[in-house]
Amino acid sequence: MRRALDRLYDGCAALAACFMVGLLVAVLLSILGRQLHFNIPGIDAYAGYLMAGAGFLALAHTLKRGEHIRVTLLVGRLSGGAQRAAELWALFAATLLAALGAFYSVRLARQSWQFHDISTSNDATPLWIPQLTMALGTVVLAIAFVDEFVLELRGQRLPPLPEEASHNE
Repeated sequence: MRRALDRLYDGCAALAACFMVGLLVAVLLSILGRQLHFNIPGIDAYAGYLMAGAGFLALAHTLKRGEHIRVTLLVGRLSGGAQRAAELWALFAATLLAALGAFYSVRLARQSWQFHDISTSNDATPLWIPQLTMALGTVVLAIAFVDEFVLELRGQRLPPLPEEASHNE
């Protein structure tokens, strides 16, 4: 199960990286279009879709690598059982919030598909297509938070500290 979850997080991160490359290509095409006097309709909208997709798809991988911003002002001052209880509470609350975000993201994409909602820009893209990346990213983030919560309950979670965070003064 651990390997399957790690592959899921890594797969979403790889897809996010592909979206970042696509974003770079879209921005470069937009710049070239202005310089060489040609227009690709909707390129700015597509760049926005790719940027949003990259951000949402990278959320779970970022969480699992300990790169999410954490405010440890209170938890860092606690020790022993109090610290573990605070971690469990924080992970439980984050899991609930991630599950709500996932639920409503999936619901939004489904409703956009049902109502044939399209982009208001000149690309007229069916909105459920770019919203799928948001839905997938939030669902995988919710899975990652459940994973972290279960690991903490079992006492197997080692909160990863990024190098940069440990050097802050």
